[in-house]
Parts: sequence; C-alpha cells; structure tokens
Amino acid sequence: MSITTQAPATVEVTAKDCQHNGSVFCPNPKMALWSNHPRVFIDLSHDGQGQCPYCGTAYKLKAGEVLSGGH
Repeated sequence: MSITTQAPATVEVTAKDCQHNGSVFCPNPKMALWSNHPRVFIDLSHDGQGQCPYCGTAYKLKAGEVLSGGH
C-alpha cells in the first residue's frame, strides 16, 4: 500500500473577497462538503497571506491587490 500526500492548496483572493478587517474564512464556499472543518478566520492584513491551521490551505492576496485600511 502506498500513501500519496498532496501539497496543501493555495487560494488567491482579491481584496473584495476579504472581510472588512482583512481576513478570509476557511473552509471557503468553493470547498467540497467532505472537506469541512470548523470555520476559522485567516488574517491577511499583515503580509497578504495566511494558512488554515486545520487543512493547511494557504490564502494569499493576488498580485497588485491592496486591502483598504478598515481596522
């Protein structure tokens, strides 16, 4: 038996995909139901990227996207 591991997905998001505080949530609406886990918010406001502690999905802002300053 062989076990194949797959690298976590990377999801590029736009500023419009983010909440007013610069965060996105995981699992995101495009994920399959079987992959659900408790909803967590990933903060992208500091360096434009973050990773889900449950599934390892990485989220990053698309190149050229800027978050508005709503802290």
